[in-house]
Amino acid sequence: MNLHVNYMGLPLKSPIVVSASPLSEKVENIIAMEKAGAGAVVMFSLFEEQIRSEEAIYEEILEQSAYSSAEALSYFPSVSEYPVGIDAYLRIIEKASKEVEIPIIGSLNGITNSGWIDYAKHIEEAGAKGLEINVYYIPADIEMDGRTVEDKYLEIIGLVKKAVSIPVAVKLNPYFSAMANMAKNLDGAGADALVLFNRFYEPDFDIEKMTISHALQLSGPGEIRLSLQWIAILYGRLNASLAASTGVSSSREVIKYILAGANCAMTASALLKHGISYITHMLDEI
Repeated sequence: MNLHVNYMGLPLKSPIVVSASPLSEKVENIIAMEKAGAGAVVMFSLFEEQIRSEEAIYEEILEQSAYSSAEALSYFPSVSEYPVGIDAYLRIIEKASKEVEIPIIGSLNGITNSGWIDYAKHIEEAGAKGLEINVYYIPADIEMDGRTVEDKYLEIIGLVKKAVSIPVAVKLNPYFSAMANMAKNLDGAGADALVLFNRFYEPDFDIEKMTISHALQLSGPGEIRLSLQWIAILYGRLNASLAASTGVSSSREVIKYILAGANCAMTASALLKHGISYITHMLDEI
């Protein structure tokens, strides 16, 4: 069975792509992912915040964006607890790119225009074959309208596309009032792929301890329907590739997403639960 696919111009040997997670912090894990049959690996996200050590800047960032992304949570407790800096992150990409043949896709979350541009360039120079920009902006300003939020996303993709020559994917949230139109505008701004959808961190309250609960739950197959719907709606209407990134727990979800029109299906929760070799199991079932 030929399971080769094309994702934003990158030929992949399988439709299963490892999404951003702590698993890619080790090069040996990335090698294991290739051996298990992954088509590509998206690196764990590089947060511009983790490179900024000044306490005042960190506090401002924390107020604006902490707890907005499940993945970001592991980076936010304190600056000193960040697992890697820019140099270490780039070394992992550089070494992994030499050790494996599958594409390594960088993942970047910036907060300033210069951050988006500079770090995107560094990731490309390190050997990444693609870049996923992970925008999880929470428009908490009551005076900010929807158009302003959309323009912020379009500005980011424009800046990054001008800065690098590798393909760029945008990981979106599902909360735009006109998702189809937003997808069209991102496509027009040069996005090579849209990743549907980003899971924002949603806090809970521990009423016994009277604290905010930071418990993170892995995604499950019951969460695929929103992404499934929008991939089906957008399929054939954009130049950009479509990637599914929610609820891929087994081969069934991969097949469903492909039937809807996805170029690939991304998973991390299933691998965190079952191990990297689970990729082979899913491909055998497909």
